[in-house]
Amino acid sequence: MTARLRSTEHDRGQATVELSLALPMVCLLLFAVVQVAVIGRGQLAVQLAAREAARAAAVAADPVGAGNTAAHRAVALRPLVVEISEHGGTVTATVRYTDTTSVPLVGVLLPDVVLSATVTMALEPP
Repeated sequence: MTARLRSTEHDRGQATVELSLALPMVCLLLFAVVQVAVIGRGQLAVQLAAREAARAAAVAADPVGAGNTAAHRAVALRPLVVEISEHGGTVTATVRYTDTTSVPLVGVLLPDVVLSATVTMALEPP
């Protein structure tokens, strides 16, 4: 019985030490997951802007102006780079956005991410 008591007395505080060693890594992992979610949100927004730009450009008399306006109205990300091109009855909208990695601790470890999306639609007469 005394051997059991001795081993328990020496183990006192072990969980606290293990937690203090593991907690920084758990926090870093949590911040990395948040950063990935922020980048995913940005990619979805860029895809939406590209779809809206292609749709507006496909039905407008001025495809470039309509596509730029539609992309900027669709999302709040700034600055968006919007390119509209026409090729043989189709219009292609390409939207790019540079997402800064700004989540604490993780943002300094990762470079900024360039998000892009391209959508092609058939031209419709205005």
